[in-house]
This record gives sequence, structure tokens and C-alpha cells, in this order.
Amino acid sequence: MVAALKAKERLAFNYLYDNYCKALFGVIDRIVQSDEIANDVLQEAFVKIWKNIDSYTREKGSIYTWMLNVCRNMAIDTTRSKQYKKETQNQNIDDYVNVINRNEQVQTKVDHIGLKEVIAKLKPEHQLLIDKIYFEGYTHEDASKELDIPLGTVKTRIRAAIIQLRSVIK
Repeated sequence: MVAALKAKERLAFNYLYDNYCKALFGVIDRIVQSDEIANDVLQEAFVKIWKNIDSYTREKGSIYTWMLNVCRNMAIDTTRSKQYKKETQNQNIDDYVNVINRNEQVQTKVDHIGLKEVIAKLKPEHQLLIDKIYFEGYTHEDASKELDIPLGTVKTRIRAAIIQLRSVIK
């Protein structure tokens, strides 16, 4: 499939979108906490994926992991933008109530692709960090502050978790 994507075959891209858009939307939505903004970020992310597919290398992980990082980074960049901060300053109460219910929806979307079982095989401290960084949109620094552990420890645990995930998936 990656070869077909690199050859810019539309059918391969359509397959990729159809099979991964819901899971990626869930991750983005959890970070930006707005369905409308998440849809925009998802569309931009798939354009970026299409344009930059040549930068994907199998040695660094699966195509899903690469796409997840593209989406996650774009969502984080969006939340740091002035426009996003301006739009989210004055939220009405209905929007805030919907944000609370969104955590359950994202968990369901992630479960559809079987990630929950794979992540459950990690050590508890690795599970926590993977959840914070990849599904809640925390940066390494934010996770370090939130969990009150040194930044170096966060990075070491994330690396160990990714190595363990690779071996579990193979």
C-alpha cells in the first residue's frame, strides 16, 4: 500500500482515508476539543500526508504511527495558534458539556482499530505516558509537569514503550 501511495494512486489514498480517518479524527478531536476544528485539522493533515508520503520510512514505524504523529502535531500546532486561542476564549456552556462527553467517544474510536489491547500489554507507567502524549495531545514537557517526573524520564519511558509496542505488533 505504501508503494501505491508513493506512486500517488488515488485508490490507495481513498483506502487509507476510509480506514483511518475515524481513529485519527478521534485523536485530533481530543486535542482540539472541537468537532469543527478537528475536521479542518484532519483535512489539512490528509493533504499533508498525501504531499509528504515520500518522507515516510518503514524503519521508523507503521504507516498509522506516522500518520498519527502528523495529525497529533498539527492538532497541537492548532491549539497553540492565536486564532484557536481567540476562538476558545469565550465558549458557551453547551460546548463545554460536549467536551466532557468526548473522552468516551474517543476511547471508542481508538478501540475500533485494536489499539487498546496492544497498549494494555505495556507497563502501567508506559501506558499512562502513551495515553497522555499520543491520545491526549500532551507534549513531553507537559506530561513531565503533569505527572511530576523528570523530562528525561518521560522521554526514556516513551522510547521504551515504543520499542515494546513494535515488538508486540510484530
